Order: sequence, then C-alpha cells, then structure tokens
Amino acid sequence: MCIRDSINAEYGPFCFLFFLTTHPSTMANMMQPTIILLRDGVDTSQGKAQLISNINACNAIVDTVRTTLGPRGTDKLIYKDGGSVVISNDGATIMKELDIVHPAALTLVEIAKSQDAEIGDGTTSVVLLAGEFMREAKPFIEEGVHPQLIIKAYRRACLLAKEKLKELSVSADPANKEEGRQLLERCAQTSLNSKLIARQKQHFGKIVVDAVLHLDDDLDLNMIGIKKEPGGSLEESFLIEGVGFKKTFSYAGFEQQPKQFLLPKILLLNLELELKAEKENAELKIESVEKYQSMVDAEWDIIYSKLDAIVKSGAKIILSQLPIGDLATQYFADRDIFCAGRVTNEDLNRVAKATGGSVQTTVTDLIPSVLGSCARFEERQIGAQRYNLFTGCPEAKSVTIILRGGGEQFNDEAERSIHDAIMVVRRARKFKSVVAGGGAIEMELSKYLRQYSRSIQGKEQLIINSFAKALEIIPRQLSENAGFDSTDILDKLRQAHFQGGKWFGVDIANEGICDTFDRFVWEPAVVKLNSIGAATEAACLILSVDETIKQKKDDPSMPMPGRPGRR
Repeated sequence: MCIRDSINAEYGPFCFLFFLTTHPSTMANMMQPTIILLRDGVDTSQGKAQLISNINACNAIVDTVRTTLGPRGTDKLIYKDGGSVVISNDGATIMKELDIVHPAALTLVEIAKSQDAEIGDGTTSVVLLAGEFMREAKPFIEEGVHPQLIIKAYRRACLLAKEKLKELSVSADPANKEEGRQLLERCAQTSLNSKLIARQKQHFGKIVVDAVLHLDDDLDLNMIGIKKEPGGSLEESFLIEGVGFKKTFSYAGFEQQPKQFLLPKILLLNLELELKAEKENAELKIESVEKYQSMVDAEWDIIYSKLDAIVKSGAKIILSQLPIGDLATQYFADRDIFCAGRVTNEDLNRVAKATGGSVQTTVTDLIPSVLGSCARFEERQIGAQRYNLFTGCPEAKSVTIILRGGGEQFNDEAERSIHDAIMVVRRARKFKSVVAGGGAIEMELSKYLRQYSRSIQGKEQLIINSFAKALEIIPRQLSENAGFDSTDILDKLRQAHFQGGKWFGVDIANEGICDTFDRFVWEPAVVKLNSIGAATEAACLILSVDETIKQKKDDPSMPMPGRPGRR
C-alpha cells in the first residue's frame, strides 16, 4: 500500500494535503522565491539571434556608404532638421551626420572617426572592411561555430596581413628633395582622386605639399589654416606662407589706420577696450552732479590709461579676442597703430604660436617678451573680403590656404577633401613608406592569406580563408562604383597576382587592370595598416557581444523591485 492510501485510510483525504504542505522537502520545492535581476520594462536579447541581428545592422550601415568608395564613387546629400544640407562622399563625415541609434552599428561610426582623426583618409575603406569581415563570419555563426574561435582566427590573420604589408611597402625617403616632393604630390593626388575636387587634383596637390613642407618638424596640423572665400573658380585658390584671417568687425576710425607694416611688434589681448556706461554694470545712488561727473571722469581715465599703456609698449598691431570700441579704434588710428577686435580664438592662437607673442589679459605690465613680431603685415583684398596677413613669422612656420569656389556646400566639401589630403601627406612625410592603391595591396594580401590557410588545419583554415576573401571587397567595390563587371575584374586580378604581379589593381581609366604603382597611384602604408587593424578590432568587438540589454529611463513614480513605493 502506498503512503497516500495509508494516510487516506487512517486519517482521511484532507490529511494527505496537510502532509504535503508541511513536509520540509515539499515546501522547499513549492515555495521557491522569484529572483528579479532587472527592473520591469528592461529589454534583453541574447544568443545567436542577437549576434546575427548586430551583424545585419552593421551591414545595413555599410550599404549606405559603400557606393562612395573610389574615384567614381557617388556623393550623399544629407538634409538635417534645421534646414542645413551636407553633400559629401567622405566616409567619416557621412557616418557622423547620420543619426544612428543602433548600439552595435555605432561601433562603425567610432572606427570611422578614429581613422579620420589618426590618418585622415581611408574612412570609407575601414567601414567597408569591418562590414565584410562580419558578413564573412555570419555563416560560421549560423552553423554553430563559437565566436571566440572566429575572433582568434581573425586576429591571427590581421597580424599576418600587417607583417606582410610592412614587407611589401616601399621606402619613400629619397635623398633628392625634388624626388621626395614628387612622391608626396602623388600621395596627395591619390587621396584627392575620390574627392569632389578630383579634376583639380594637380593644382591642390601642389598646394597641399607646399603647406606640409612649410611646417616645422613637429608637423603641427593647427598651423595650417583653411579659409573659404566664395566666388571665383577652384584654380584661384592659393597658399599664403603665414597666418591670415578675415577682417573683423570695425568702427569708422579703422579706415584711418595704416594697413601695412614691416617688422612690426604685435600685442595679443583677451581684453575688452570699450567704454561701458555705469548703468550696464551697477546701480548707484548719487547725491550730486559733481559725484556723477567724477565717476564718468574715472571711467574715461581707466580706458585712457589702458590705451596709453598699450601705446607705450611699442606695439604697432593690436589683436584682441574681445571687442575694441570706437574710442580705442580712433585713438590707435591717431597714433598709426592697427587694431582688430573679435578675433577668433583659433586665429589668435595661430598668430601667437607663429609670432612668438603671448595672449595678455591685462595691460599693467607689458614687457617686450610678451610681444610677437613678423617680417611683414598687410591687409589684402581677396574676393569680396579683406584679409589680415602675417608673413615671415619667426617662431613657428604657419600657412593659410585661401579656398575659392562656388556655393557653401561645395566649399565645405572641398575643405574636407583638402584636410584629408593634408593628413595623408603629413603621414607620408613622417613614416616614409608607400604601397600601391587601386585595390592592389588588398589583392596581394588576400593571395598571401589564402596560401597560408592551406598550410594549417581545422576550422581556423576556413576562417582565415574567409578573412582573405573579405579583403577583396575593396577592388570589387571600386569596380562596381565605376560601372565595371566586378567578377571579370577580380578574375583578372587574381590571375595577375598569382603570376607575380603584386601591384596590379583596378584601372579606372581603361576599364581593366594595370600596375597601379607604375601609374603613381600611391598611398602611405600607415593608411592601410590602420584600416585593416581598426576594421578587424571592430569586427571582433561585435562578434564578442552575445547579449544586448536596453535600460529603461528612470521613472521616479515607479518603485524599485523589493522596495516599497511612495504613498
């Protein structure tokens, strides 16, 4: 007889229920508490499905920018809520302007920003490579391969690719200065090939190289200023070996001031030289007219004492970040001194570094060491604006690029293009090694990794082979954006590289393949090194995430779990 029957026979059926509810082991199973880890409303997603969802989101972003790659890449027009319009084919600019909210896709935005800040070029390439690495990893995830195996193989493949790239790179440190200059110009022109100003790449290539070569050995990018002046043609853009900025707001007495100086002393201020009425700053009770007049006289004495101190310092050019009023403007004009107020912080700092002056917040102790100097100062008419130009600066070499052109959006994109070219030339001058562009280096690295994958066993062989296949996205996309048959182009490239043509890439001009190194399509090796490394790390980061938790914003009216609510 079972326990239940014996209890029912002796005590009745209700006693068995009492036995179950009071027995310790039974109570432990029936009274398990519910464990609450996350507050109500928090969204969680995990597992293989979440990982694939992150990969799909990243590939959706990649599809947005892939058509901008290369000399025949298209532009994107981004219209924002405020009514402003951005037209660009720069990968970093597009990624920053897009309002991306997906947490995994934001990783691609960060690597594009990093590439732009560190190198200046290759921002579209790094996003494309990262997306293709994840696309190639997706089938392995779906078939149940652990993400950590993929990450390990990807990092190994990345290390091998970097070592091979350094081995393939060509040293670009010629003893002849003219040859070195030609090399830098070719790097600049390669960067400008895919930009809006590609037709003027020779003109701007010379300007960019002149700007970088004029810098000191530290290659401080802040010493290169780019000023946009609408009107005219792009060919009218030119370089000034010195600091230049637009004429600031001025009063009537400004026109009486001299506009040219030789070897002038320059005083830089962060001080307001303007007479202020007392009612704007304080409320005072005055018993007589004489006291009021004494206060007014004191204010005049204060401003005149400041102006006298400035004149006694010997400075002939006064620049201030704050306004210089009509009284001070006329005072300086009567003494053949030039002044400009409301100078931007960026321009004032460039003048300070170039001339050796220091920005002063008071005029009580103006010793000669705080004054700057230059060989020549002049105010020149450029287009519809007048510019203040400082040339022959002794302390730090500085240049200013005056960019002419059409509309505002066009000039903004031209400025971004020149900035990218400057960064490329700056890196080429510093690291002195180049590789061929046009997808040639990616095809050679792909061939090398395919050969290496045949020498190892296991799942890593297939994953490294997929990494090699992903590198081919660069020549493939270059072909597609130019309207070519990408399958035919890639077949020819694989054959050429198999036969030993390590510098063969896409020939955009003739719809085929060519030795891009002989065609002077050169890129600094550091651009490719950084692109491959950043793209691999971004892909590994996405592959290592298996759960996404979306926190809900705090609501003060909702009680926390386990905590009594407000009454």
